[in-house]
Amino acid sequence: MRGIYTLFGIMLCAASATQATVPDRYLRDSIPSQWNYDAQYTQTLPSEDNWWKSLSDPLLDSLISHGIDNNFNITIAARRINIARQTIRNAKAAYYPTLGISAGWISSRNSGNTTSTSMPHTDLNYFSTGIDMAWQIDLFGKITSKVKQGKAQWLATQAEYAATMVSICGDIASAYIRLRTLQTELAVAQQHLESQRKVLKIAEARHEAGLASKLDVAQAATIYYSTEASIPELESSIKTSINAISILIGEYPETITSKLVPIKPIPEYRQIVGIGIPLDLLRRRPDIVQAEYSLAAAAAAVGIAKKDFLPTLTIEGSIGVASHSIDKIFDSNSFTYSIAPKLSWTIFDGMARNASLVTARENMQVAIDQYNLALMTAVQEVDNAMVSYKYLLRSIDYLQNVVAQAKEAFDLSIDLYKQGLTDFTDVADAQISYLQYSDQLAVEKGNAAVALIKLYEALGGGWNISELIK
Repeated sequence: MRGIYTLFGIMLCAASATQATVPDRYLRDSIPSQWNYDAQYTQTLPSEDNWWKSLSDPLLDSLISHGIDNNFNITIAARRINIARQTIRNAKAAYYPTLGISAGWISSRNSGNTTSTSMPHTDLNYFSTGIDMAWQIDLFGKITSKVKQGKAQWLATQAEYAATMVSICGDIASAYIRLRTLQTELAVAQQHLESQRKVLKIAEARHEAGLASKLDVAQAATIYYSTEASIPELESSIKTSINAISILIGEYPETITSKLVPIKPIPEYRQIVGIGIPLDLLRRRPDIVQAEYSLAAAAAAVGIAKKDFLPTLTIEGSIGVASHSIDKIFDSNSFTYSIAPKLSWTIFDGMARNASLVTARENMQVAIDQYNLALMTAVQEVDNAMVSYKYLLRSIDYLQNVVAQAKEAFDLSIDLYKQGLTDFTDVADAQISYLQYSDQLAVEKGNAAVALIKLYEALGGGWNISELIK
């Protein structure tokens, strides 16, 4: 299996820095031939539109749009793109000669006593100006390889930018869902607190009428105050969630608190999601695209290291004028020039080039392993997200039935208690169960919405890589 992975990586390395076509015969050893679909999945590709808009929450749309503009991780990734772009320009500059302008005045004296025969000393004083040029000919394609490496690195930073976008947008959406989940839990606690207050009043009235013991009142009060005590913790968690969202969108909490404090329901989590086939997944995942271009850059680096063993051809030259007298500096007799083609070839360097070549090859092997790891991670993340989303939806269906039965049990226990036909213990158990299952249902709905977001993330989000990489 590892040999197949390595062979696939080597084939990619032989390709240019453009996105490679992935042979099916190798992919079948690293990803499944098809996904296992369920009723909530379709076999079409995910929409290229902004996926979070499917949650139908305008405030979430606004937060994500703000985060895309302000999040520091995204701005850092954008700056890396520009840095990589300048690296390409720097590499392309080697195709052209370098030119320099010089001007000056020289004064020197040569000794007349440097030989066995004494001679008069000589003075040298003159003005000079001219243009110097050096040009390294791309004789064996070393400069071209550096340009290819730069382009691959630039494309990798583009894919990194897309991956950062997917991650940040997913984080914002997940944090928003957690906020709405906590607010739903708070609403559930407040609703049950009011119900428990009424039960407490009933127990107190029956005790005052001599129809119930003080124990009933104590049990009812314990449940009531226990629910009341849980509310401050939920309110604290809500504040913490707002702070987390503010960091993700690059704002201070006080600027968005007023928008997020009002309680709103959890966005719709039941949706039909286009899963697509594994090969389509490879075309969508920014991290896989990034790993692919990083591999191409590593392959280009190997080519550069090999070309260091070859000779280099450089043409150096200058043209200008020089004259002892400034008024004669532009006479035809003052004209000077030189041209010096030079072929240089390093014969021995203490095995430094060999070490560089081995390093480049090892870096390429690392890139191959990272590419294959990205493939396997993508498959795992999609599978995990699908399974999580599927079973959370099933769990919600079951919990909705449980909550309905718990409410009915609570209502029946209250009616029986009022008639003196049951102990308050039954009422207390029904109260606790009803609250616990209602809270659990709210949490599972939030988990399902987060799982849906994770599924979109695993599928590469809603970003079209071909549009981002320009």
